[in-house]
Amino acid sequence: MKSLLSFSRLIDAFSTGMGKLGMWLILLTTVISAANAISRKAFDLSSNAFLEIQWYLFAAVFLLGGGYAFLRNAHVRIDFLSGKVSARTRNWIDILGIVVFIVPLCYMMIVMGWPVFERAYISGEMSSNAGGLIRWPVFLLIPVGFAVLLLQSLSELIKRVAFLTGQGPDVLAHTGPNEAEELAKEIAEAEKAKAQQATSASHS
Repeated sequence: MKSLLSFSRLIDAFSTGMGKLGMWLILLTTVISAANAISRKAFDLSSNAFLEIQWYLFAAVFLLGGGYAFLRNAHVRIDFLSGKVSARTRNWIDILGIVVFIVPLCYMMIVMGWPVFERAYISGEMSSNAGGLIRWPVFLLIPVGFAVLLLQSLSELIKRVAFLTGQGPDVLAHTGPNEAEELAKEIAEAEKAKAQQATSASHS
């Protein structure tokens, strides 16, 4: 298990790198979008290539960042159910989800996505838009992105098994309220304050 946990840490480091890359890609997308808007408004100059590179970068953020989202436990989770079960049950549910759903999905997308990339690369497929970009880089993102998610799924599976066998921490344990919980708390407090003000006004 120690060697598997070491392998898991390597995958986590790789996914973290992909997450940081995604942050830079978001910045680059923003800069390109602003430059395109300025050139179009100020100089009446625009290009489909500028628009498509934004789509490509946006796709890269989501496809390459899937593993990082899984690592950070930022994906959609049914918290009102998982919060009512024990830590062991929660980890078993995750193992089931990884093995039954995520791994087969990633495998299917890699197997189906790779031929699409190959055909586009061999044929030199171009965008149908005038001045558009070559297509194979964005098609390559599909198998690569799901390969990254598959790797992180293996890492998460290792960590879940390590916890269940008493050889690792519970990575699903909440160390504090998340952003959604903080927002819900603030809204509830604001509503409570409004109710108290209304009550005081009605008595006065």
